[in-house]
Amino acid sequence: MTKNIISIALACGLTLPLIGCVTTTYPVATTKHYSVDSDTYQSTGKSQRIKTIVLHYTVSDNERSIKTLTTGNVSAHYLVLDNDDDKIYNLVPESERAWHAGDGGFSGRTILNDTSIGIEIVNAGIKPEYRDALKNGDMDYHPYEHYVAFDELQIKKVAELVQDIATRYDISPKNIIGHADMAPSRKIDPGAKFPWERLYKEYGIGAWYDEADKQEIMNRRTLVAPSVQEIKQAFRKYGYQINDTDTWDKPSRDVIYAFQLHFRPQQPTGNMDSETYAILQALNMKYAGRDDFY
Repeated sequence: MTKNIISIALACGLTLPLIGCVTTTYPVATTKHYSVDSDTYQSTGKSQRIKTIVLHYTVSDNERSIKTLTTGNVSAHYLVLDNDDDKIYNLVPESERAWHAGDGGFSGRTILNDTSIGIEIVNAGIKPEYRDALKNGDMDYHPYEHYVAFDELQIKKVAELVQDIATRYDISPKNIIGHADMAPSRKIDPGAKFPWERLYKEYGIGAWYDEADKQEIMNRRTLVAPSVQEIKQAFRKYGYQINDTDTWDKPSRDVIYAFQLHFRPQQPTGNMDSETYAILQALNMKYAGRDDFY
């Protein structure tokens, strides 16, 4: 009898671990007890999620641009090749987040990937013979003639695309920007030869100053010139991120250069002068406070 008890105990001991491993499953409820009503009530306190359009150049040819933007850790919503055809390539749906902007900011927003549409344009950027021009220290910034021009068909494609996107999302003109505008110490694209003024005048795209306002500001006779801090505050008022030092240090000059690439592209020096300040003030007169960035 004792042997039988031991045998029974051993048998139970061997089966207990197996019992412990048994997983109890429960049925998952599949019946839906509600419906979403999108018609009865609607909030008025809302705005579009897309607030900014950021324009880039790829610094590459068609083949490498496609590979980089479709297989790597960078992306854009749209890609404009330099082919002679009528195609623009949509790489990321507008409803999804593309990885094109990176660190930087504009008009108070610092994570622009979340609220922007990125457009990449195939363009070499700086001409090959000038790519090392800054390395010897003789100059800090590339002048206008160092940049590669865009193809005429590319300009027309980009203009029509931006026009469509800006209309659909009701994007403020001043929030149609270049990569350099939001990351001036890292980027210089779409460069001095991107035709911002032409797009404004021919397609109604983006922001541009009124020449009469610029001239009026330049002709003012003031006894006291604006301080560095006052000028920097004017940059912030328009939307640029700039530090609060009392000098025109390199990061501050990077902002000036980015601004000049956009609004005075034939003379991008990185130095503050009366014309640059007049353009900045003319833009603030026209656009400051119109962000609709809620």
